[in-house]
Amino acid sequence: MAAEDQPDPDAPAGDADVSAQLFGKWDIGEIEYGDPSTERYINATPVAHTAGRHASKQFQKSQISIVERFINRLMQTEENTGKKQQTLNLVREAFDIIHERTEENPVQVLVSAVENAAPREETVRLKYGGISVPKAVDVAPQRRVDQSLKFIADGVQSNSFKTPTPAEEAIASQLIGAADYDVQTYAISQKEEKERVAAAAR
Repeated sequence: MAAEDQPDPDAPAGDADVSAQLFGKWDIGEIEYGDPSTERYINATPVAHTAGRHASKQFQKSQISIVERFINRLMQTEENTGKKQQTLNLVREAFDIIHERTEENPVQVLVSAVENAAPREETVRLKYGGISVPKAVDVAPQRRVDQSLKFIADGVQSNSFKTPTPAEEAIASQLIGAADYDVQTYAISQKEEKERVAAAAR
């Protein structure tokens, strides 16, 4: 691909090339967003490797493809650090499994899973004198997406590490479960628990 044909990593999320396809097969032009608060922080683009061009600014990571952010999150364990090509292949295979099971666009399933697993409330500790008191607070949209990706990646790790379940199968199961809001899925159960604790601290 010529340099002038490369997508601009600094372009806003809405400027993605709608004619392009992720992994050469998944259309990213008709992705629907169900949560207006996180829409600008979930960017569906055909780019799956930007070589860390977002690292210079705090909020620039939201301009990176949600698929790449998910891949990067899956690598954040001791065993998988730096294995981007291997993780990329696993996600590609997981997307094929998702399409076979749901007959839906896997990118849409990922977006729905991230939206569903994003917690809306969490607790912080406030100190009054010598006493720490939990207080419920709203979660910022970007942190909601970050937390959602963490929950999904942790679910994949717990389902596939030292178990007979292949990693690509675990990825597909977690994404499908979260997209369907299955409370048995790790990411959804973590979101529900975090919001339950926050509700008790209001």
